[in-house]
Amino acid sequence: MKSKQLLQLTLAVLKPHVVKSPFAVQKIRDIIIDNNFKVVRSLRKVIVPSEAELFYSDHKGKFFYNRLLTFMCSGPSDIHILAGHNAIVRWRMLMGPTKVYQAQYNAPETIRGIFGLSDTRNATHGSDSPDSAEKEIKIFFKDFDTRQWIENEEIFFNLGRLKFDPSSFVHTIDKSYVTDDDRQSTK
Repeated sequence: MKSKQLLQLTLAVLKPHVVKSPFAVQKIRDIIIDNNFKVVRSLRKVIVPSEAELFYSDHKGKFFYNRLLTFMCSGPSDIHILAGHNAIVRWRMLMGPTKVYQAQYNAPETIRGIFGLSDTRNATHGSDSPDSAEKEIKIFFKDFDTRQWIENEEIFFNLGRLKFDPSSFVHTIDKSYVTDDDRQSTK
């Protein structure tokens, strides 16, 4: 059993000011599901300074770096691994421009256009390339192995053989679909 095109993974982060609003979290979750993303892993946590420093290492030395780290560690964030065809580009399009002013005026229907407050508090983060997605996923999901996921789980996510748990906001493989042929194709 082979699927057509492998799904791509991306990291999606809902920032602390968004997570404080149950309405905003639910709206963004609806956008994720309505746009046919599969949620591979979900986590709500307060990002610790060492994680934030690693996550934003590309911005070290920039004028907003300390403000960004302080904000990202200020409360819980929702962190998701999303899967989908062209997931990185699609998620970034749904988020909208990084600069909230641009999002509000040029793409007001995007997540950042609706929920962004400032360039630091722009509501969400999304990986910008497959390499950055893999690096960023490892920061928050230390036990997640992208290669193993592709070998053992991707086919089920690609074919939609899943169950969705809205309370934990994650898709899991529906074991009732798993056949001996499926087990053989993932070895």
